[in-house]
Amino acid sequence: MQQAFEFPTAMPALIVLIPMVGAVLAYWVGLRWESVRNWLCVLVAGASLVLCLSMYPFIREGGVVVTRLPVLLPLGLSFRVDVLGYLLSSLTAAIWLLATFYSLDYMKGEHGVNRYYAFLTLTLSGALGTFMAGDLFTFFLFFELMSLPAAVLVIHEETREAVQAALKYLFMTIGGSLFFFFSLVATYQLSGSVALGTKGLITVATPLSFLTFAGFLISLGVKAGMVPLHMWLPDAHPVAPSPASALLSGIMIKTGAYGMLRVMYEVYGLEFLQRTGWNSVLLTLSVITILMGSAVAITQFDLKRRLAYSSIGQMGCILLGMSLMSERALTGDVFHFFADAVAKSCLFLCAGVILKRTGKRDIRQFAGIGHLLPVTMACFTVSALTLVGIPPLNGFVSKWQLSLGAFDAGMPAYALALLASSMLNAAYYLPIVLTAFFDRSVQKEAPAVGVALNPIVKKGAIGWQLGSIEASAIMLVPMVLLALSCAVFALSPQNWPLRLAEMAARLLMQ
Repeated sequence: MQQAFEFPTAMPALIVLIPMVGAVLAYWVGLRWESVRNWLCVLVAGASLVLCLSMYPFIREGGVVVTRLPVLLPLGLSFRVDVLGYLLSSLTAAIWLLATFYSLDYMKGEHGVNRYYAFLTLTLSGALGTFMAGDLFTFFLFFELMSLPAAVLVIHEETREAVQAALKYLFMTIGGSLFFFFSLVATYQLSGSVALGTKGLITVATPLSFLTFAGFLISLGVKAGMVPLHMWLPDAHPVAPSPASALLSGIMIKTGAYGMLRVMYEVYGLEFLQRTGWNSVLLTLSVITILMGSAVAITQFDLKRRLAYSSIGQMGCILLGMSLMSERALTGDVFHFFADAVAKSCLFLCAGVILKRTGKRDIRQFAGIGHLLPVTMACFTVSALTLVGIPPLNGFVSKWQLSLGAFDAGMPAYALALLASSMLNAAYYLPIVLTAFFDRSVQKEAPAVGVALNPIVKKGAIGWQLGSIEASAIMLVPMVLLALSCAVFALSPQNWPLRLAEMAARLLMQ
């Protein structure tokens, strides 16, 4: 592969600055004009997406977009967007745009809406800066800019459960930040640099270099929801507003896995980890994360808690892919970032519609809900099947590549963990779908929104004809686009995200 060449430009700095300024403006404008504030946040997310996509000509040519800012900070401030950073920052802006648009209707009549939109937009700046960081110090700054405002989204409902979940999230986030800061300083002490994009900043196996690796693993594992550092996640996701849950699960926990990917392949390097075998620590933890997250999901009857534990299991697949250290495993790994982000964001948005339109969270009460919310449950079904790994959806493509990568690495047993993941996914997703569309045991009482159930006679059996109470177009459009994305890219002869994933894997393996 040709050596990447740099395109100096202020574009990455502009991309992270726009939502930062937009958050302040949104709060100020929202004090007087709520509708203007709402559409301003949509516009900010849309502008971020357009600017991210505008970097494609440079990325297509094998280049790297860089910004180095001469600021009075100990280690400087820099942005570096290669093909991996480009894919994930574009994905972030796209899903943020859809979630913000969805919020226009979802958040109507809610309290604290001005605070919600301001912190939602500020968190976008942090997420984009994390994916485009050119060094570990910049990564740390934007990682915090994303993590701390996200606590306001978790606590939004201001219930006892929300306060407890936010406190747990904050304690674990701050603890993880201390571990990251230790590893950041140790990396600078050991190598004299914290720049990303290089190969092998740390090249000698010493007790300090291992402690540095462990510090990165703990700090980034907290954000990624890696077992046993996942305790905040199943509490935080269910209590947050559904569009915020979609972003927490679809995007924000991916920043932890992304950071680990950079640390493993750029701070330490492929040869170093293969020589020391330190990647086996993450291999073991990833399998535990897959199995535990998926197994516990089966026991959850609250829909959003089931989705939260599912997120833990899917993160296990991503952590497994990067620790197998083969090119096809890395290709599947990067593509699974995309596949899970799209599908899980859609599932949480669907959960929001179900909660808003029926008032139900317990999946045991979902009988017939597929007739009440046909489009919503169709989107839910497509997204769920994607994560199960049913061909030809995105999840099948990513898990196929991950499995081939396990064989390439000479570790076929790990392909069984991926197979177990799919079987467990089916065990906790398919009952929801089957109950929603095929269970006729509908209670005679009307749903929470007051839609009447009209008795009908069909082939001698009494059923219930359910009037549709589907969500508004503002909420449906983001879900439909995400559901279509689960299939369109996988069916396309030119699977754009997969091509970018292949390019990113080759670059990391160099």
